[in-house]
Amino acid sequence: MQIPLVDLKLQYRSIEPEIKKAIEEIFEQSAFISGKPLLDFEKAFAEYCGAKYAVGVSSGTSALYLALSAYGVKQGDEVITVPNTFIATAEAISAAGARPVFVDIEPVTYAIDVLKIENAITKKTKAIIPVHLYGHPAEMDGVISIAKKHGLKVIEDAAQSHGAQYKGKKVGTLGDAGCFSFYPGKNLGAYGDAGAVVSNDVKFSDTVSSLKDHGRKEKYLHEILGFNHRLDTLQARLLSVKLKYLNDWNKKRQRIAAWYRMFLKDMPLNLPGESRDSSPVYHLFVIESDARDSLKKYLQEKGISTGIHYPVPLHLQPAYAFLGYKEGDFPVTEKASRRILSLPMFPELEEKQVEYICGNIKEFFRKEG
Repeated sequence: MQIPLVDLKLQYRSIEPEIKKAIEEIFEQSAFISGKPLLDFEKAFAEYCGAKYAVGVSSGTSALYLALSAYGVKQGDEVITVPNTFIATAEAISAAGARPVFVDIEPVTYAIDVLKIENAITKKTKAIIPVHLYGHPAEMDGVISIAKKHGLKVIEDAAQSHGAQYKGKKVGTLGDAGCFSFYPGKNLGAYGDAGAVVSNDVKFSDTVSSLKDHGRKEKYLHEILGFNHRLDTLQARLLSVKLKYLNDWNKKRQRIAAWYRMFLKDMPLNLPGESRDSSPVYHLFVIESDARDSLKKYLQEKGISTGIHYPVPLHLQPAYAFLGYKEGDFPVTEKASRRILSLPMFPELEEKQVEYICGNIKEFFRKEG
């Protein structure tokens, strides 16, 4: 049996007629930048999140960069985030001219360790970017409390957590702004790069909207210096189709996570933790094992694809050597990076496939003794 980490073809086939119709509509209209399909998606996604405003942008990285820029983050500033995330989180900080300052994660949800944030705050700190990693929300009450105490902005990196909830509210609406990626493999994925910034602040939202479109509000009148980080009309229309299915797809992910827990409950593994205040949406199902590398190789031989998210923490990446961090600075992140393994996770995964995956994991540990 061959089981991929993610299977985007199955999802496409399930909604193929709607996708083809949406594509035909856009090509028939021949309006590929801005327009009603983009406005419709922005309105629908804002409503889905429970926010007043959403601005479609070109990627999740752009979303973070534009949010930071709209809040005035600049050269010489510092922004706090975690080292266990995709590099885009820190790249956006660097692109805005600021310095990423890392804080270690806590070991249950892999989110920022709230107890360690204040020690990282300096006079240069302007914002905190908590990452809702793998589909599990960060402990936002603590983050927001600290941010208010020190006058900092909270920009949520919700790139992996579309629809996840913290204390009954969807992520992206808990801080000052929420940034989403619609990279194809995400819970809500486009057919290319795409992203969005959500907020309840009309002035901030207008600034993001202007910045992403060359600093203008009308054609050829540029009020500020901006960029080209627009979400194209085709992707917006396709996302509108897929948004209708997101809740159902997330429920299927949660069911698959429950199957994994059932089949792996007696294995010598660390399974994903869930905080009592959160409802995660399992963008990834990440286990931990000291035998990670051997297990990964064994599963590959059995036709089971796996991933490592992420094998090299950001503070140890060559691109960030100039920050001066060293091995041992963030022990929880570093330990996780040596042990984490992402198992196949996508809504169309069947119980018999999960049973096959878990059966081979059990067989691996039997052979290991």
